[in-house]
Amino acid sequence: MIKKAGIGDIENIASLAILLWNECTLEGLIDEFSKLISKENVGFFIKYEKDVPIGFAQCQLRYDYVEGTDTSPVGYLEGIFVKEDYRCKGYARLLLSECLKWAKEKGCKEFASDCEIDNDSSFKFHKAMGFKEVNRIICFTKKL
Repeated sequence: MIKKAGIGDIENIASLAILLWNECTLEGLIDEFSKLISKENVGFFIKYEKDVPIGFAQCQLRYDYVEGTDTSPVGYLEGIFVKEDYRCKGYARLLLSECLKWAKEKGCKEFASDCEIDNDSSFKFHKAMGFKEVNRIICFTKKL
């Protein structure tokens, strides 16, 4: 079952999100998600398998310019993750479907996402889900 996550799911979502965003801390994610989960412009969805959290998706509305889009707001996939043992079963597709439905209900005409340039599995997932690549960028920094 996939459900729209509520405040009671925060720790489960954070425990999955730390596997995706391992540069973060569990406490930091719990704090961040606790602030976001009740906002109207953010949606969290969680997949349970026999009461065990195995995947999540976070989406939100973006009102600033989103690369390759023409409308505002744009639904945006901020993150999606399924534990390795549960992959290739269609769960990520179902989580994304919930995000797309949520964005449509919020009045969005477009939905977008991104991935790191070297994240081949994410790139393949996006292509398989019907996303169209619209741009690639290389970011630079310089110490002053």
